[in-house]
Amino acid sequence: MRPSRRGVLHGLTAGAVSGSLAGPVGARPAAAPDPTHTLWYRQPAKAWTEALPVGNGRLGAMVFGGVARERLQLNEDSLWSGGPYDPVNPAARAALPQVRRLIAAGQWKEAQALADKALLGIPRTQMPYQPLGDLILNWPGLSDADATGYQRQLDLDTATATTRFSVGGVEHRRTVFASPVDQLLMVRIEADRTFDLDIALTSPQPDARVEAQVEAADMRLTLTGRNADHAAVKAVLRFAAQIQARTVGGRVTVSGDRLAVRGARAVTLRVAMATSYRRFDDHGGDPVALTAATLRKAAARRDDRIAADAVAEHRRLYARVRLDLGTSPQGSRATDERVRADRAVDDPALATLYFNYGRYLLIACSRPGGQAANLQGLWNESTNPPWGSKYTVNINTEMNYWPAQPTGLGECVAPLVAMIRDLAVTGERTAREMYGARGWVCHHNTDLWRATAPIDGAPWGMWPTGGAWLCTHLWEHYDYGRDRAFLASVYPLMRGAALFFLDALQTDARTGLLVTSPSLSPENEHAPGVSICAGPAMDQQILRDLFDQVARAAAILNTDTAFARQVREARDRLAPDRIGRDGQLQEWQEDWDGRAPDPHHRHVSHLYALFPSDQITPDRTPALANAARRSLEIRGDQSTGWATAWRANLWARLHDGEHAHRIIAYLLGPQRTYPNLFDSHPPFQIDGNFGGTRAMVEMLMQSRDDEILLLPALPRAWHSGSVAGLRARGRTRVDLVWREGRLVSATLTGDLAGRRTVRLGGRRVAVTLAPGRPVHLDGADLA
Repeated sequence: MRPSRRGVLHGLTAGAVSGSLAGPVGARPAAAPDPTHTLWYRQPAKAWTEALPVGNGRLGAMVFGGVARERLQLNEDSLWSGGPYDPVNPAARAALPQVRRLIAAGQWKEAQALADKALLGIPRTQMPYQPLGDLILNWPGLSDADATGYQRQLDLDTATATTRFSVGGVEHRRTVFASPVDQLLMVRIEADRTFDLDIALTSPQPDARVEAQVEAADMRLTLTGRNADHAAVKAVLRFAAQIQARTVGGRVTVSGDRLAVRGARAVTLRVAMATSYRRFDDHGGDPVALTAATLRKAAARRDDRIAADAVAEHRRLYARVRLDLGTSPQGSRATDERVRADRAVDDPALATLYFNYGRYLLIACSRPGGQAANLQGLWNESTNPPWGSKYTVNINTEMNYWPAQPTGLGECVAPLVAMIRDLAVTGERTAREMYGARGWVCHHNTDLWRATAPIDGAPWGMWPTGGAWLCTHLWEHYDYGRDRAFLASVYPLMRGAALFFLDALQTDARTGLLVTSPSLSPENEHAPGVSICAGPAMDQQILRDLFDQVARAAAILNTDTAFARQVREARDRLAPDRIGRDGQLQEWQEDWDGRAPDPHHRHVSHLYALFPSDQITPDRTPALANAARRSLEIRGDQSTGWATAWRANLWARLHDGEHAHRIIAYLLGPQRTYPNLFDSHPPFQIDGNFGGTRAMVEMLMQSRDDEILLLPALPRAWHSGSVAGLRARGRTRVDLVWREGRLVSATLTGDLAGRRTVRLGGRRVAVTLAPGRPVHLDGADLA
């Protein structure tokens, strides 16, 4: 690594940097942190799960808040291992009929062994998400031991991470944010006396190279490299990060492969990152040119203007919802202390903070133009992350987007929609080559390259319903926004998913009903070592939704009448939900629940019909709702992080607020929440954060079709509070105020004219909405 040395820049004045993110530290004393919008700590992060995340949807950083040495761990959302590949097993189509015959004959082990041998993809794994590198800042002369008054925080309302402390009476302030407007990470470093600073870039990726240069107009570090091969799939991506340093005062030189700043009063770093990825089948971009263009475009922009625009764009989304569940003395403690205390019942503001954090994370990791939120959202420090940090579409990817619609973040779904469009292309070949079917299919995992064949092993990967579940999110996005043009644009995707199952569903010889085969109930066994089966409950439930939604979409669009009739007929032949001998909702066609090896399994796949679907509800299907309740009682409340969050949603759908809150309290405790509030599977998975946020919505408001349920699962711990800005289906805003467990007022604001039915417990009232004319209800209106 041989840096270029293109001169030395001396004595930059304040005029050399047009604008500042903040004035001198001493002039702006820190306010008391807001317990509902601020994560804050009394010490730097030692572990990655203590660092604070910032992101603009595409670029991310984890901020550690060190004193003498700061680390910003960097991610760019299209940096994954490998390159385009097609994992369909060439032996799959010929072996599939025999696998189905073995399943129909009840020879489960033999069927699973053959599926594992002949149906699994080649390779049997997919490509993992990768870190780009680290920005390392060192301050010669500073010592961690000498810092006093230390505080670091993440302000969710401004999407800004700050670090403050004093050394020898000198105040220091550091600010980090990610701009979705200018596509930059920004780092502002200030002190009320001059300081020295060394700036370096490192990367764990192969062939990474760093160049440092100093010119009169350009003090820059450039990191370039290539991604890695994985599982015999050749690497094709190039990546680049460029950091431009701008100083107030001082002298800047090249020191090896880093920049050395001496005697500055302030330093601003602008960080741009890119890869050569354009699409799953196009990796011809020029990341060096892209990052240079980003910095060049921002060159004329003042730092304070970049900061103000970034805050405004973040608040455009974040400020749509405001939740107040009350406060207590616990809220004045540092965030890690509140988690460790494990007293969520006494700290309702911690639940509010967790809710707000979930919305913040979704805004930060899923914006139009970027990749969908993966298993860790956007943030990953490992070249071998847990489960590849991929898209696990048998629950985790879907859970990432559960809070989007009802918390006013519909735009954040755009990357998921874009990914589904890609999967419909790659999944069409998988459907044709593996199943001899039309349409498209995706199994339980995918990655940047949109692989759709089954992976890992038959007990996990032989599940063909991932694409169908993803398509229900297309309908959800329509149903909340009622945008006919959007529905028309995604109808072919939904139709293609349904078409696959019209070809692939099998007739159960005993009942004459339609079932999926081969399949499994995600990641669960019905006998020791055996998962494979036909027609697990979750498949049948997902397909009921998919077929319903395709038929409804066709009617709304006034198209495809014959196809809509086909899917309705197929829906009527799907195997129904069944209640087992223990009163539980059966997970499989056979009553195997009582013999399953793991009665407390983390997945509760067969309860999809209760949530996120609404096929089962306490009022419309009470017998099935009671069976779902019995299944939850058998499974237990405490599970992995994301599975705990799912359970909270399910109990909320059963209108049991106390039970839902007990699970939320466990989710917010130290067993399932890291000090930075990341969800602990363990290890970290972001879906638990998003699932927890949605569960809180479900406790306060639920909607289905044009019916809105108010306070359906309000716990005693949230006895008084308010929420403004929740969204119900049909482009309806819902604001609520309650006191001592009773509704005080509800305000409904519809962007579309229409009638809604509002429910409070067993009471109903019909309202007519018109754009711009809020409808106000009080408790007496629903008495």
